Amino acid sequence: MTNKTHQPRTTARRTGRAITVAAGAAGSLLLWAVNDPWAGTDLTVRQGGEIAPAAIVTAALIAGLAAWALLALLERTVRNPTRTFRIIALTTLAISLIGPLSSGTDLTSRLVLLGMHLTVGTALIIGLPCPRPCR
Repeated sequence: MTNKTHQPRTTARRTGRAITVAAGAAGSLLLWAVNDPWAGTDLTVRQGGEIAPAAIVTAALIAGLAAWALLALLERTVRNPTRTFRIIALTTLAISLIGPLSSGTDLTSRLVLLGMHLTVGTALIIGLPCPRPCR
């Protein structure tokens, strides 16, 4: 009987986390999509040129899945996984902001890239951890 009540919670948690990862990627892609008509510029970086939508989604999904894996590991190994996850994630997000600041070719590119990093990071930091009753 315990297994039957545990299964829906686990499925709900996985579904919620998958939606969170997808939402972070979608939000990042939305910023890319509105950049062109709004600013009228291509989103470019110094090392790689123009940034394609596939690269944006791929990077966001990789970050989201890595964050999910970290949280899953922390839930099995530390006393307060949500707090630990958020500290690690906030530190990682702060460090990741160096990239857009140093690699954007113009102010618009830098701002959009910063927005993308903050969108994905915020979605993951807020959305991935589950409140206590979810366990």
